[in-house]
Amino acid sequence: MSEEALILVEHQGPVAWLRLNLPQRLNPLARPLQEQFRTALAALRNDTSVRALVVTGTGKAFCSGADLGQMQPLQGKSLGEQSAETMEALTNRLIEDLHTLPFPVVTAVNGPCAGGGVGVALAADVVLAARSAYFYLPFMPRLGIVPDLGSTWFLQRAIGRSRAVGLSLLGNRLSAEQAEQWGLVWACVDDADLLAHAQTLALRLAQLPAHAAEEIRRTYDHVEQASLVEQLSYEASRQRVLIDRPEFKEGVRAFLEKREPKFPPR
Repeated sequence: MSEEALILVEHQGPVAWLRLNLPQRLNPLARPLQEQFRTALAALRNDTSVRALVVTGTGKAFCSGADLGQMQPLQGKSLGEQSAETMEALTNRLIEDLHTLPFPVVTAVNGPCAGGGVGVALAADVVLAARSAYFYLPFMPRLGIVPDLGSTWFLQRAIGRSRAVGLSLLGNRLSAEQAEQWGLVWACVDDADLLAHAQTLALRLAQLPAHAAEEIRRTYDHVEQASLVEQLSYEASRQRVLIDRPEFKEGVRAFLEKREPKFPPR
């Protein structure tokens, strides 16, 4: 399996597309797939022609989560010890890689999104979901373990503690439409329109200033622990830096000239 192309990458103008490619098994997070995923993200991070990324799955699922059938303990280590080491060395790094890319990331959830796949989906800046898609956290009700891959961090921030805890304990499938109503995803769209919608949205994001994603992420991360006065001070400190950048000057010129701004490449 390690020799297969488990991650497919293509470029459509300034937008890169990354597809999980183990469709016959609903795109589980097999170790070789994770390794190829990280390698692909590293290449994209260093590709200055990329201004936005769309992540989706091939076949009828986005991601089915952990590859449970392949989890076997190594000699001298318990399965728990081995799993934690793999998460710390590989899987958690994958989520960090995805969440800290220097350009906006869209996930196009094209079908079932389960287990650790929820963390992958929510690590993006903007999440789109096909109408047939759903989000499913089987960790505690089916396996007796906690949600991982950042699912708890993303869920509580997006939908609040009560709903996040309820989903984690009950294991209800959250439909794409309900996810949209709860504010977990940006939009729920018809299945046939998902990829076109994702490309259109990614192209809009690709026109943003090169530092847009990183600055906006940091600003909203800061607000989680800040008082109003502290956040006001943080905003002023960032404007002190950003207003002196060429992007601001171009934005002002474009406003005065009644045209769309053309920001420099990253």
